[in-house]
Amino acid sequence: MRLAGLDFETTGVDPETDRIVSGAVVARGGGLPTYRRKWIADPGIEIPPGATAVHGITTQYAREEGRPAAEVVQEVADAVVAAVSAGCPLVVMNAPFDLTLLDRELRRHGLPPLTDRCFPYVLDPRVLDKQVSRRSGSRTLTDLARHYVVPLDGAHSADADALAACAVVWKIANRYKWLARLPLPRLHALQIEWAATQQDSLREYFARTPGKEHLSLGVRLDWPMIPAPMMAGGR
Repeated sequence: MRLAGLDFETTGVDPETDRIVSGAVVARGGGLPTYRRKWIADPGIEIPPGATAVHGITTQYAREEGRPAAEVVQEVADAVVAAVSAGCPLVVMNAPFDLTLLDRELRRHGLPPLTDRCFPYVLDPRVLDKQVSRRSGSRTLTDLARHYVVPLDGAHSADADALAACAVVWKIANRYKWLARLPLPRLHALQIEWAATQQDSLREYFARTPGKEHLSLGVRLDWPMIPAPMMAGGR
């Protein structure tokens, strides 16, 4: 099956308030050539040095080479809708971050949210790996790529990360073949349950660990996206 992938590099780690700096939508497999499309956005705010240290994009570069954020998020959403309409599951590493970020950016610019346009079946390599592999340790994309022997050239480049995430999902499905036999709607529904259990376990760990108790308050159980806050008037 052909897999579509989505990834963003951002101004920070809060999907409610941070902005897209670069994004990519890719597709691979299914007997067709690999497709990739990448965007650079001017987020309209300063890019903190810490974020630049991760993805290498400075405020000056984004202003000079990036396109208006509203145009970028619209085109990213269009590309996702096209991939989903073509029958592709959407691979998103740590989906609640990227999909929430895209939702908030669309709403920020007065554009229709993704949930009004399509319902993607999402495959999250982090959730899948945590369910099938009980090993301890970090589960960043770099860690997963190493564990599943997937090349990751140019880590923290949105298109490279999106393609690597697709490859990791493919490797997981081939190692744990019972996953590949599940219909996509069922696998999507199971990930909602698995992610909630995984996050609840993380919340409990923080709550009982001295010095980390405060972190438990920020752990969300939502997957694959954090619902948008209700606006005044019920909107």
